[in-house]
Amino acid sequence: MTQQASSEQILEFAIDRSLMVSTAYNRGRSVLAPHSLFTKHDELYLRAVTVERDGRPPREAKLGTFKLIGLSDLALTGRTFDRDALFAPLEALAY
Repeated sequence: MTQQASSEQILEFAIDRSLMVSTAYNRGRSVLAPHSLFTKHDELYLRAVTVERDGRPPREAKLGTFKLIGLSDLALTGRTFDRDALFAPLEALAY
């Protein structure tokens, strides 16, 4: 993956290979396990499990929805993950 890759390209690569990504989100740093990208109302969204928030694991595992425009400084971590049982691919289409 090149330095010039867009956020969408990075996430597609990460989803395809089950790689975690790090990102700046809501004034903090997060590590996400990205599961899917989808479009709603002409905006791109990511469904992902938050693995770490500011270096700490979240209180409970949950699949979140993130507006792609709100994610910055996106980078591959090299860490792999298994698809979360919470993820239902068709659910993203109904969101």
